[in-house]
Amino acid sequence: MAKVPVNKHQPMYQMPTSPLSVKTKKFALDKKEYVRIALRQTWEQQKMWVLLPLGLLLVNAILGITGVYPNIWAYIVIVLGAALYVGFWWVQFTGVTQLEQYKQLFEKYFYEIDSRQILVKINTKEGGVMQWDQIQSAYKDKEAYILVMSRGQFLHFPTSAFNSEHDLKLFERILKQKNLLTDTK
Repeated sequence: MAKVPVNKHQPMYQMPTSPLSVKTKKFALDKKEYVRIALRQTWEQQKMWVLLPLGLLLVNAILGITGVYPNIWAYIVIVLGAALYVGFWWVQFTGVTQLEQYKQLFEKYFYEIDSRQILVKINTKEGGVMQWDQIQSAYKDKEAYILVMSRGQFLHFPTSAFNSEHDLKLFERILKQKNLLTDTK
Protein backbone atom coordinates (compact mmCIF):
# COMPACT_ATOMS: atom_id res chain seq x y z
CA MET A 1 0.00 0.00 0.00
CA ALA A 2 1.19 3.47 -0.83
CA LYS A 3 1.05 6.15 1.81
CA VAL A 4 -0.70 9.34 0.69
CA PRO A 5 -0.97 12.03 3.40
CA VAL A 6 -4.09 14.19 3.52
CA ASN A 7 -2.16 16.61 5.70
CA LYS A 8 1.04 16.33 7.70
CA HIS A 9 -0.81 15.25 10.85
CA GLN A 10 -3.07 12.57 9.39
CA PRO A 11 -1.59 9.82 7.21
CA MET A 12 -3.94 8.22 4.70
CA TYR A 13 -3.40 4.91 2.97
CA GLN A 14 -4.55 4.03 -0.49
CA MET A 15 -4.35 1.04 -2.75
CA PRO A 16 -2.41 1.41 -5.99
CA THR A 17 -4.57 2.64 -8.85
CA SER A 18 -5.99 0.11 -11.26
CA PRO A 19 -5.52 0.36 -15.02
CA LEU A 20 -9.29 -0.01 -15.26
CA SER A 21 -9.93 3.04 -13.12
CA VAL A 22 -11.87 6.09 -14.19
CA LYS A 23 -9.97 9.35 -13.80
CA THR A 24 -11.85 12.63 -13.75
CA LYS A 25 -10.80 16.19 -14.40
CA LYS A 26 -10.36 18.47 -11.40
CA PHE A 27 -13.72 20.05 -10.51
CA ALA A 28 -15.68 21.50 -7.60
CA LEU A 29 -19.31 21.40 -6.54
CA ASP A 30 -21.11 24.73 -6.88
CA LYS A 31 -22.80 25.91 -3.67
CA LYS A 32 -26.14 26.61 -5.37
CA GLU A 33 -26.03 23.17 -6.98
CA TYR A 34 -25.38 21.62 -3.56
CA VAL A 35 -28.46 23.31 -2.05
CA ARG A 36 -30.61 22.31 -5.04
CA ILE A 37 -29.56 18.64 -4.88
CA ALA A 38 -29.83 18.45 -1.08
CA LEU A 39 -33.34 19.95 -1.13
CA ARG A 40 -34.40 17.55 -3.87
CA GLN A 41 -33.08 14.57 -1.88
CA THR A 42 -34.97 15.76 1.19
CA TRP A 43 -38.12 16.14 -0.90
CA GLU A 44 -37.73 12.59 -2.25
CA GLN A 45 -37.33 11.23 1.29
CA GLN A 46 -40.17 13.22 2.83
CA LYS A 47 -42.74 13.79 0.09
CA MET A 48 -45.27 11.58 1.84
CA TRP A 49 -45.53 14.24 4.57
CA VAL A 50 -47.16 16.63 2.07
CA LEU A 51 -50.35 14.67 2.72
CA LEU A 52 -50.50 16.05 6.28
CA PRO A 53 -51.06 19.73 5.39
CA LEU A 54 -53.28 18.73 2.45
CA GLY A 55 -55.40 16.59 4.78
CA LEU A 56 -55.63 19.40 7.33
CA LEU A 57 -56.65 21.86 4.61
CA LEU A 58 -59.32 19.42 3.42
CA VAL A 59 -60.70 18.87 6.94
CA ASN A 60 -60.78 22.63 7.54
CA ALA A 61 -62.52 23.20 4.20
CA ILE A 62 -65.18 20.59 5.05
CA LEU A 63 -65.71 22.09 8.50
CA GLY A 64 -65.97 25.59 6.99
CA ILE A 65 -68.39 24.58 4.21
CA THR A 66 -70.69 22.72 6.60
CA GLY A 67 -70.64 25.64 9.02
CA VAL A 68 -69.46 23.52 11.96
CA TYR A 69 -66.28 25.56 12.46
CA PRO A 70 -65.70 28.33 9.91
CA ASN A 71 -62.16 29.60 10.44
CA ILE A 72 -59.78 31.27 8.00
CA TRP A 73 -56.86 31.21 10.44
CA ALA A 74 -56.44 27.46 10.08
CA TYR A 75 -55.64 27.93 6.38
CA ILE A 76 -53.03 30.54 7.19
CA VAL A 77 -51.42 28.47 9.95
CA ILE A 78 -51.28 25.31 7.82
CA VAL A 79 -49.75 27.07 4.79
CA LEU A 80 -47.35 29.05 6.99
CA GLY A 81 -46.30 25.88 8.84
CA ALA A 82 -45.57 24.06 5.58
CA ALA A 83 -43.60 27.06 4.26
CA LEU A 84 -41.61 27.27 7.50
CA TYR A 85 -40.77 23.56 7.28
CA VAL A 86 -39.41 23.95 3.75
CA GLY A 87 -37.61 27.11 4.82
CA PHE A 88 -36.01 25.24 7.72
CA TRP A 89 -34.38 22.75 5.35
CA TRP A 90 -33.36 25.49 2.93
CA VAL A 91 -31.63 27.37 5.77
CA GLN A 92 -29.91 24.16 6.94
CA PHE A 93 -28.43 23.39 3.54
CA THR A 94 -27.57 27.01 2.76
CA GLY A 95 -25.84 27.24 6.14
CA VAL A 96 -23.63 24.29 5.23
CA THR A 97 -22.28 26.29 2.29
CA GLN A 98 -21.26 29.15 4.61
CA LEU A 99 -19.56 27.25 7.44
CA GLU A 100 -15.78 26.94 7.54
CA GLN A 101 -15.89 23.27 8.60
CA TYR A 102 -17.70 22.32 5.38
CA LYS A 103 -15.41 24.33 3.09
CA GLN A 104 -13.77 21.16 1.78
CA LEU A 105 -17.09 20.09 0.20
CA PHE A 106 -16.71 22.89 -2.33
CA GLU A 107 -12.99 22.66 -3.13
CA LYS A 108 -11.63 21.32 -6.40
CA TYR A 109 -10.72 17.64 -6.44
CA PHE A 110 -10.14 15.00 -9.02
CA TYR A 111 -11.14 11.40 -8.58
CA GLU A 112 -9.87 7.96 -9.50
CA ILE A 113 -12.70 5.47 -9.37
CA ASP A 114 -12.47 1.70 -9.69
CA SER A 115 -14.43 -1.26 -8.40
CA ARG A 116 -12.46 -1.29 -5.11
CA GLN A 117 -12.57 2.32 -4.00
CA ILE A 118 -12.96 5.99 -4.84
CA LEU A 119 -9.77 8.00 -4.49
CA VAL A 120 -10.41 11.67 -3.77
CA LYS A 121 -7.30 13.67 -4.66
CA ILE A 122 -6.32 17.25 -3.99
CA ASN A 123 -3.20 16.80 -6.11
CA THR A 124 -1.11 13.82 -7.22
CA LYS A 125 0.38 13.32 -3.74
CA GLU A 126 -2.44 14.24 -1.36
CA GLY A 127 -5.89 12.74 -1.05
CA GLY A 128 -8.09 10.23 0.65
CA VAL A 129 -9.90 6.97 0.12
CA MET A 130 -13.64 6.42 0.11
CA GLN A 131 -14.95 2.87 0.20
CA TRP A 132 -17.99 1.81 -1.81
CA ASP A 133 -19.87 0.70 1.30
CA GLN A 134 -20.17 4.40 2.27
CA ILE A 135 -22.38 5.00 -0.78
CA GLN A 136 -26.08 4.23 -0.15
CA SER A 137 -27.40 4.81 -3.67
CA ALA A 138 -26.66 6.59 -6.91
CA TYR A 139 -28.68 8.09 -9.70
CA LYS A 140 -28.13 9.83 -12.99
CA ASP A 141 -29.40 13.38 -13.26
CA LYS A 142 -29.73 15.27 -16.55
CA GLU A 143 -26.04 16.19 -16.65
CA ALA A 144 -24.50 14.45 -13.64
CA TYR A 145 -24.18 11.32 -11.56
CA ILE A 146 -24.96 11.73 -7.87
CA LEU A 147 -23.70 9.22 -5.30
CA VAL A 148 -25.69 9.56 -2.07
CA MET A 149 -24.06 8.89 1.30
CA SER A 150 -26.73 10.40 3.58
CA ARG A 151 -29.04 13.42 3.76
CA GLY A 152 -27.00 16.39 2.57
CA GLN A 153 -23.92 14.28 1.86
CA PHE A 154 -23.25 13.17 -1.67
CA LEU A 155 -20.70 13.12 -4.45
CA HIS A 156 -21.66 15.03 -7.59
CA PHE A 157 -19.97 13.96 -10.83
CA PRO A 158 -20.96 16.15 -13.79
CA THR A 159 -20.62 14.37 -17.10
CA SER A 160 -18.24 17.14 -18.21
CA ALA A 161 -15.78 16.03 -15.48
CA PHE A 162 -15.01 12.76 -17.26
CA ASN A 163 -12.12 12.68 -19.71
CA SER A 164 -13.84 10.58 -22.34
CA GLU A 165 -17.03 8.77 -23.26
CA HIS A 166 -15.24 5.51 -22.38
CA ASP A 167 -14.61 6.74 -18.81
CA LEU A 168 -18.25 7.75 -18.51
CA LYS A 169 -19.46 4.30 -19.60
CA LEU A 170 -16.94 2.55 -17.33
CA PHE A 171 -18.11 4.65 -14.37
CA GLU A 172 -21.73 3.77 -15.09
CA ARG A 173 -20.81 0.08 -15.39
CA ILE A 174 -19.05 0.19 -12.00
CA LEU A 175 -22.17 1.74 -10.44
CA LYS A 176 -24.35 -0.97 -11.96
CA GLN A 177 -22.00 -3.71 -10.75
CA LYS A 178 -22.25 -2.29 -7.24
CA ASN A 179 -26.08 -2.23 -7.57
CA LEU A 180 -26.13 1.48 -6.80
CA LEU A 181 -27.46 3.05 -9.96
CA THR A 182 -31.22 3.58 -9.99
CA ASP A 183 -33.39 5.05 -12.73
CA THR A 184 -32.76 8.50 -14.14
CA LYS A 185 -34.55 11.30 -12.25
